Amino acid sequence: MKPKAAIIFSPGINRDQETSYALSKAGADFEIIQLIELEKKEKRLDDFQILFCPGGFSYGDDVMSAKIWASKSLAHFHDQLQKFINEDKLVIGICNGFQFLIRTGLLPFAHIGQIEATLTHNASNHFECRWVNMKVEKSNCVFTQGLEEKIFRMPTAHCEGRFLAPKETLQKIKDQNQIVFRYVDENGNPTQNYPINPNGSTDAIAGLCSPNGKIMGLMPHPECNSKKNHHPDWNIEGREGGECLKIFENAVKYFK
Repeated sequence: MKPKAAIIFSPGINRDQETSYALSKAGADFEIIQLIELEKKEKRLDDFQILFCPGGFSYGDDVMSAKIWASKSLAHFHDQLQKFINEDKLVIGICNGFQFLIRTGLLPFAHIGQIEATLTHNASNHFECRWVNMKVEKSNCVFTQGLEEKIFRMPTAHCEGRFLAPKETLQKIKDQNQIVFRYVDENGNPTQNYPINPNGSTDAIAGLCSPNGKIMGLMPHPECNSKKNHHPDWNIEGREGGECLKIFENAVKYFK
């Protein structure tokens, strides 16, 4: 049986179609769920194995990125979120979805309702939209098993992607091997140099997972490089795109 993913949609989300394509190509079933359907209990997370929080600008990011999305979710279905992560299921948040995971406390330590880190304004103080290279770090993340040390190319498009955390929190993240992706230069070395690191994120961190590896968030968009011709150099031999599909295939493989 194929695992089924709930793709959460709220006003301003704009990567639901790319997400749907990547999940379908990887072998998962999916359903796009309106946030209000969860609020009204018309839909329940119990019916799904993967919770997917896609990118965009939920509610216009009018307060701060994903703040309204996170607040409404905690107010209306906190218990469902807690039950979901207590079970043998997976959660992934990309860009605005990563911001959602941070604002709800699902990342970094799966303490729902506790904000223990932040994704704040880019160091450049403006919106960053470009392709970046990211190295897969060694971790117990379900989504990147077998992909360690590989370089993945992804487009990034955000204004608030700079990861910051208190010193003790950052050290705990490192000690528990929760860093999944880092921005790297042409030699594969983590860097703070702009624009290779588009936002100035601490220690070049581009993505994290929970201690058990079942919740992952990242700022760049793997769903936008899940097909050969997604990358701008796709027609140059050896530069074809599509490598990020492996992230979604790992999620499907987890349930087989």
